[in-house]
Amino acid sequence: MTHEVWDLRNLPDLSGRTYLVTGTTAGLGFFSAEHLMRAGAHVIATGRNPNRLALAKATLTGRVPQASMETLLLDTSKLGSVRAAAATVRARGRLDGLLLNAGVVHPPRTRETVDGNELVFATNVLGHFALAGELLQPLAAAQGRMVWVGSMATSLWRYDPVDPQLVAGYTPWRAYVQSKVATTALGLEADRRLREAGVPVTSVVAHPGYSTSGRTPGIRGINEPSRSTRFVDNLQAPFSQSKEDGAASLVRALVDPQVNGGELWGPRFLVRGEPRKAVAAALTRDPEVVARLWRTGEDAMGVRWPFEKAARGATPSARRRMPRRPGV
Repeated sequence: MTHEVWDLRNLPDLSGRTYLVTGTTAGLGFFSAEHLMRAGAHVIATGRNPNRLALAKATLTGRVPQASMETLLLDTSKLGSVRAAAATVRARGRLDGLLLNAGVVHPPRTRETVDGNELVFATNVLGHFALAGELLQPLAAAQGRMVWVGSMATSLWRYDPVDPQLVAGYTPWRAYVQSKVATTALGLEADRRLREAGVPVTSVVAHPGYSTSGRTPGIRGINEPSRSTRFVDNLQAPFSQSKEDGAASLVRALVDPQVNGGELWGPRFLVRGEPRKAVAAALTRDPEVVARLWRTGEDAMGVRWPFEKAARGATPSARRRMPRRPGV
């Protein structure tokens, strides 16, 4: 497999590997889980609604008869839910990869909070920051990978999250873009800190381009766009793609051995196309912004990543095999 050739229908054999995917009840998470299971992986599918999670499992096992999967309730906006889910995963054994996909794509019109944190920031950023920290040790034991789902919006709008909780100046669009700036910055910074600590886990950021429900196959209970949505989205066909195709960047970032930690991956033409390495927006690599966001994650969630424990739990040979961090 090379960077030039990538086909979701011809993924590497993932038999024996376990991946946790957050937000699998629809959209990118659903299709990412499907792609992984078709390649033989065992998937831990998470969602916050038990009925929708059960429907997603029934649908996935129907579409992939040989599927190996289990479900787990997880609401990334709530720290208690994150910690309970992480404890369950740690008790179940091996974990090769973590796809941090769940999120609020259409934020509420007015600012809402949960556990004292702004809803979009809590769901898209803080919950995943805490989950990755809570699962760092099993990931290190398997020399695994975490993938953070960013957005092309970070390259189009410069929203510095000085006030990540948007106590003042809340708008739905700003909440979304700031959450993706934070996600990208934390994903890149995580890789730097993991290498510095000698932890054999890679951290990668991926974005799906402009992937719309109206260009995605209809699946009962999973993707049911209205006729008007189909019409409008099909008008945008030259610069959009299905969520099934959008998941390709996420899956490649998660499983391709030629993808390096500290990289950003997305569609070739930004909005659509096969996955390729991209360049992260300067704002997401600003040391001051990154340090501020890491402190925010720690303080808001009360979670400190166990770098030293994870490094001690890895074998000496695994630490020696860690490649140097490429430029981004």
